Amino acid sequence: MDTITLGEVTLTRVWEYFGPVGMTPEVFFPESPQEAWREHRSWLAPHFLDERTGIVNSAIQTWVLRSEGKVILVDTGVGNHKDRPYAPVWNRLNTTYLDNLARAGVRPEDVDIVINTHLHIDHVGWNTYLDGRTWVPTFPHATYLMPKADFDYWNPANEQRTRLGRGNQNVFEDSVAPVHAAGQTLLWEGGHRIDGNLQLDPAPGHTPGSSVLTLESGSDRALFVGDLLHNPFQIHEPDANSCFCEDPAEARATRRALLGRAADENALIIPAHLGGHGAAEVVRDGGKFAIKGWAPFAPYGERV
Repeated sequence: MDTITLGEVTLTRVWEYFGPVGMTPEVFFPESPQEAWREHRSWLAPHFLDERTGIVNSAIQTWVLRSEGKVILVDTGVGNHKDRPYAPVWNRLNTTYLDNLARAGVRPEDVDIVINTHLHIDHVGWNTYLDGRTWVPTFPHATYLMPKADFDYWNPANEQRTRLGRGNQNVFEDSVAPVHAAGQTLLWEGGHRIDGNLQLDPAPGHTPGSSVLTLESGSDRALFVGDLLHNPFQIHEPDANSCFCEDPAEARATRRALLGRAADENALIIPAHLGGHGAAEVVRDGGKFAIKGWAPFAPYGERV
């Protein structure tokens, strides 16, 4: 199953990539206790960890929401033909992403809203495509919702010294600026109500503009948390940051707050990069959290 219904909103999972991302847990999550990885290894493999190589597995995917007559995309992956000299896993990809989107019943011209939860390399790539020698918006009728804090932070004209360094090189120029120049961006601050079911709010730490999308429809709740979680290991070890978090202390606090909210409100927590079933319900477990149950999406790991 690639589509579920939450209240009056349908949610479809569209993949771009699933597999190893070239990092061991020690590299990807340098602050994490290695004994905890050993403790959870049995269920992390194979969807979230390659037990043979010890490399972390990750999914690059878009969540397609249909809400109040609108087609809404949450994050747009890496993109094709993008020059990523300092991120070799994502350099000059040539995937079937648009075909996968079409199989989900979505043509580029059908999209009304694109949400970039933050402006990292693997969340904005399909914002644009290469038309001849020019990067142009992939979704010609869409409004692209971008957090202003990230737009300013990653704009090379502002010369920020970032934790990611050159890892985000070229991203603003080929995947953000062309959309802004086309007049299709809405740079939001403080919060943004999309419709009666969907609300965007700041969730800083991973990046200054990282955001959470809250879905509330009928009795159903879901939190799209972007990269506050890269791996379900972080549900059990919420203080474990990825190596890409710009403000580690703030990222830990935000992660704990969102996991607590998900547990207290019985909300499905939907990170950007989980393989396997893609999303989970969580419960409090002392000072940490645990997985209560998985979403009913078909695991990527069973397709590869």
